[in-house]
Amino acid sequence: MAPGNHGSQAPRRQGGRIALVLAGIVLPLGGFAALVDGLHDGQAFAFDIPILRAVHALSNSTLDHAFLVVTALGYGWGVLPADGILLLWLAWTGRAREAVFASVAIVGALALDLAIKHAFARGRPSPWAALVHESSYSFPSGHAMASMTLAWVVALLCWSGSTRVGWTIRWPATLAAAAFVLLVGVSRLYLGLHYPSDILAGWTVASAWVVSVHAITFRPWRAPPPPGAGTG
Repeated sequence: MAPGNHGSQAPRRQGGRIALVLAGIVLPLGGFAALVDGLHDGQAFAFDIPILRAVHALSNSTLDHAFLVVTALGYGWGVLPADGILLLWLAWTGRAREAVFASVAIVGALALDLAIKHAFARGRPSPWAALVHESSYSFPSGHAMASMTLAWVVALLCWSGSTRVGWTIRWPATLAAAAFVLLVGVSRLYLGLHYPSDILAGWTVASAWVVSVHAITFRPWRAPPPPGAGTG
C-alpha cells in the first residue's frame, strides 16, 4: 500500500468510530434514559398495550409453535450455547483481545440484566392466557438483551480485530444477526411475556454496553516513545 493511502484512510476510520459511538452508545443511552424516566414517574407507555394487542391479533397455531421455537433459541437453547461456542473458539484460535471483548460483553450483559430487573421490579404483562409462564421481572427483557449482545459481538468481530472477514461474510452475518434479534423481540411480545418497552430497554442497554466494551478493548493506542526521543 502506498504511504499516502494510510493518511487518506485515517479520517475514514475516525469517522467510522464516531458513527459507531453515536449509533451504538449515545442514541441507545438516550432511549434507555427516556424509558427509565417514564418508569420512575409511574407512567404507562402509550404504545405498550396497543402493540401487544396488535401482535396478539395475528395469533394462530402455526405462529404459536414458530414463536415458541424462536423464543427458546433466543436464550437458553440458542443464544447461551452460541455464546459459549464463540468464546471457546476465540480462545482456541488464540485471539486473546477478541476473547476478552466477547467475554466481558456477554458476562457483563447478563449481570446488567439481573441488576436492572431487580432495580425496577416491573411485573410482566398479563393481557391474555400466555403460552409460557415466567416469574422473573419484566424490565428489561433478558431475551432481547442476550440476543442483541450476541448480535453486536458477532457483527463487531466481523468488522474489526483479527476475526475481521471479507465483505461476502460481513454483511450477511450482520443482517442475519439483526433479523434474529428482531424475531426474538417479536416472539416475546407475541407470547405476552414482555411489554414493547421491555424489549426496547433490552436492546438499548445491550447496544450501549457492548459497543462501549468494544471501544475500550479496541481503542487506538500508540506505544510510548523510546527514552530520549524528541530531545536534541
